Amino acid sequence: MDRGVPRAATYQASPNIALVKYWGIRDTARMLPYNTSLSVTLSGLVTKTVVRFDPELTADELRLNGKRTGGGPLLAASRFLERIRQEAKLEMAASIVTRNNFPTASGLASSASGFAALAGAASRAAGLAEAPATLSIRARFGSGSACRSIYGGFVEWQAGRRPDGHDCYAKPLFEPGHWPELIDLVAIVADAPEKEVRSQDAMQLSVATSREYQTRLRSIPRRVAAMRRAIRLRDASQLFPLIMEECDDFRHVCETTDPSLDYLTETSRNILEAVGELNGTEGRAVAAYTHDAGAHVHVFTLARDLRKVRDALEEVKGIRRTVRLTPGPGGRYLGRAAKPRR
Repeated sequence: MDRGVPRAATYQASPNIALVKYWGIRDTARMLPYNTSLSVTLSGLVTKTVVRFDPELTADELRLNGKRTGGGPLLAASRFLERIRQEAKLEMAASIVTRNNFPTASGLASSASGFAALAGAASRAAGLAEAPATLSIRARFGSGSACRSIYGGFVEWQAGRRPDGHDCYAKPLFEPGHWPELIDLVAIVADAPEKEVRSQDAMQLSVATSREYQTRLRSIPRRVAAMRRAIRLRDASQLFPLIMEECDDFRHVCETTDPSLDYLTETSRNILEAVGELNGTEGRAVAAYTHDAGAHVHVFTLARDLRKVRDALEEVKGIRRTVRLTPGPGGRYLGRAAKPRR
């Protein structure tokens, strides 16, 4: 590594919530998904990561939310860093210090923001190219959805068709300010457990065993196109039913996986029911629910209907709090890192 290249860097990224889910990898070596996905990067939720390549270290180290961490998280981070080291022709181990301001491993896409932040920090610390498209491609090798968190606003990750993956990348569709009235009210469920099975392992189980998986794949191109159009037109009456249709489809695939994947708690299911009842009472799509592989539920609505949605959720027992989010910015560098205390 050239002496002028920074050996430490800090990068910040936010999670995204998929409106059309990525679930299943057709090529695990290249991290190529079976289907295109569409997401919104979220404001307010942040992962901040410092990577320091240090010749004094004999092995990679990871501190997650203030705690020295080993096992699976360290192994995944080290595997990701190995790609960076090979590309940069770098042999030093690294210390990684990362912190989320939201719950980890509970369905709020901490892996997406985490690996996006790791890709950004490690790339600059190693002296590699940092163009957003390049970072997006790198980030997907840590977590597929991380490739979308490099960008802000509405993002599409194109699955592509080429075996080499050169047509598989994320691209920004609409900037964060495209739809300022759109709100994501996240219901944080009090009894949400941490996931026992990593999403990458769970989705491959669905590919292999769910009888509904191929049916879902056939429906996604239509759904992506319809959502893209609804977002462009800022048409909630078209978008909200599509969001719920996609969420229900994703959940059905999980539930028909063998063994069944059930990420929701009783509180989670009551939230879905409350949103359905609200839409029925109003006679229109006031809100839309969605969730990833976790118990917390994202409820989309417009600013003018926020009070109605809050009132409906207040009737649901088991919600610890709600967090009001909007489409947010993409990842960014925060400068060089000070040498951490040992």
